[in-house]
Amino acid sequence: QEQLVESGGDLVQPGGSLRLSCAASGSIFSSDVMAWYRQAPGKQRELVASITSGGVINYEDSVRGRFTISRDNAKNTMYLEMSILKPEDTAVYLCYAFQAPRFAFWGQGTQVTVSS
Repeated sequence: QEQLVESGGDLVQPGGSLRLSCAASGSIFSSDVMAWYRQAPGKQRELVASITSGGVINYEDSVRGRFTISRDNAKNTMYLEMSILKPEDTAVYLCYAFQAPRFAFWGQGTQVTVSS
């Protein structure tokens, strides 16, 4: 079945680095937009970074310069490389795929905790 599976979440100290992975089936990975969202307790889910099939990338202001989104078509995997992590980055990170005009897919999420 078509699905998105995140991995790489962990407990890390402030200032540390982490790489998240999102493995997708081939049909999902060809989506128009792939993105990382995050949701912290008591807060709304927010868009962290996105990348289109045309290579256009966008970042949320608080992560720009610290996070890097990329996709590897050969491995059907999307990545989020995170550096200079802060406690406010703590959240469940979710993989997302959108196929215009109506289809969207979500992963289960992976926990990232930034704490000393």
